[in-house]
Amino acid sequence: MSRIVGIDLGTTNCCVAVVDGDRPRVIPNKHGYNTTPSVLAIQEDGTRVVGQIAVRQAITNPHHTVYGIKRLMGRPFDSEEVEHARAHCSFEIIAGPSGDARIRLHDKEHSVAELSAMFLQEMRVVAEDFTHDRVDRAVVTVPAYFNDNQRQAVRDAGRVAGLDVVRILNEPTAAALAYGFGQATARTLAVYDLGGGTFDISIVYIDEEGEFHVVATTGDSYLGGEDFDERLMDFVIAAFHRDHGVDLREHPVSLTRVRQAVQKAKADLSSVTSVDINLPFIVSNPSTGPLNLDYTITREQLESITADLVTRTLQICEVGLRYAEMQPEQVDEVVLVGGMTRMPAIQRAVEDYFGRPPCKGVHPDEVVALGAAILAHAIETESEDVALHDVTAHSLGIMTAGGGFDALIPANTPVPTKVQEIFRTSRDGQTVVKIVVLQGESDKAADCAALGRFALAGLRAAGAGQVEVQVTFSIDDDGIFSVGAKDLETGEEKVIDVLASSGLTDEEVDRMMADSTEYFAYRRAQESPETNEDECLQLIARLHALLPEAEKKMAWTPVGANAVENARKAVQLVEGRLEGSTPETQAKHIALLSRVEVMLEKAMSKAGS
Repeated sequence: MSRIVGIDLGTTNCCVAVVDGDRPRVIPNKHGYNTTPSVLAIQEDGTRVVGQIAVRQAITNPHHTVYGIKRLMGRPFDSEEVEHARAHCSFEIIAGPSGDARIRLHDKEHSVAELSAMFLQEMRVVAEDFTHDRVDRAVVTVPAYFNDNQRQAVRDAGRVAGLDVVRILNEPTAAALAYGFGQATARTLAVYDLGGGTFDISIVYIDEEGEFHVVATTGDSYLGGEDFDERLMDFVIAAFHRDHGVDLREHPVSLTRVRQAVQKAKADLSSVTSVDINLPFIVSNPSTGPLNLDYTITREQLESITADLVTRTLQICEVGLRYAEMQPEQVDEVVLVGGMTRMPAIQRAVEDYFGRPPCKGVHPDEVVALGAAILAHAIETESEDVALHDVTAHSLGIMTAGGGFDALIPANTPVPTKVQEIFRTSRDGQTVVKIVVLQGESDKAADCAALGRFALAGLRAAGAGQVEVQVTFSIDDDGIFSVGAKDLETGEEKVIDVLASSGLTDEEVDRMMADSTEYFAYRRAQESPETNEDECLQLIARLHALLPEAEKKMAWTPVGANAVENARKAVQLVEGRLEGSTPETQAKHIALLSRVEVMLEKAMSKAGS
């Protein structure tokens, strides 16, 4: 049986953890670091690099190095957040065919889910190297305030990475689990989670039995350390423009150097009161020649230019406490999560707001992955020691006549849950009711996110308001929404699973999965060349066993027959070239056969359904 791991797919860093013996532990990557930067680059020859290596080459490859893309997950291209990112990123963000935001690297279009899958796959490699076991299942964490489109993008990223995402877990809930697991003392926690790209506040009650009850959660999925970086970048760039008349935003290499310098300065200012940013030959001016950037930044300056961001987090805390019907002094402990909470100004602000010093018993960059690992282990071992009771962060409902939004399940309702409400036809002779499922907090449908739509047809033609339709909303433990509509007169019913869209079609996901499998197989074969021939033989044997079944299921259609024939040709090609081939060639054979196996199994699955 494969292992289940916990993965924190962060905006700034990714982290993977597993329960080792009787305790959760973070798994270091091959460089010895417990976290891996969420930075990825595609080089000129198509080579993919992730993490520390991608950071180091970013200055020479700014247009094809991506960072902070978690903030783009599940967002439409025309959203304010994507527009903001386009103005501040060195890489190119374009509109996808479904209106989603995508990224172009070396003339190839990538979805955000596809690029995020590359981070997840890197965490999978780290975990497999540590466990010496196959890892194809994971608990993956997300910001509590992620909407369903964003969560679906994470699910798609997991599929592309070859991971069965057995649970999507909210980051503050994961942190509370890691902080309070095994401590049967009743208390209320406020988890203040300010990461690289997002902010969440969750109020969590731990009862005497050690069960975790999320009382309320809220947040902002576009507020985090990236905003602090941008404020400091704007400050430095404005000073340079004032002194030298040169806008560094027009020079991508220079801009990348400034970004890396201010990120380091921001981190250093948590422990010292001033830092020097010294970047020689930052740009060349035709009239004056090479120019240097040399400024001293103080902690006071950083706190001044980011004060409103800190205030915004406290305003969101106030909303969260209002949802929980609590006052700050009723919170027993405040837990700080996320790298930005190292900033002294944030620690002071949180202490002043809640009236008590925050707890410092957790590692802000690792605690979320540790909580995910605890839940992953409970699922893997079918243990009942972990009891989580979460809430839905956003209201769910339907569009009403006139463009209104009727919230059937308000935000912060405990899940699982099920509600029913009766609606009547809105016009004479109406025989079809169209149900538009929405998610949001506005009373206007246009301001909410559309999750899906379906129609209940065949209603009796009658006057407006004379035909009744019962609408049922349900949310299960995994956050999957189902909506049903029933004609109360005839009993006719229609039920759908509301699967939000990340902007990807099933065909795109299938192609990305095949590409990812091919890359993963090739990378693994390069790392262990002594086993390549055996791996080739095993793949050939599996495909020989699969082909007769595939032919039986699919050969009756031209497309199916073509897929079977192509798979057979690939097997024959490798069989004819295997003897005497080098480990490098065998690695390419493994990648090819792995891709063929995935595509053939997918085609068979569709044919069977």
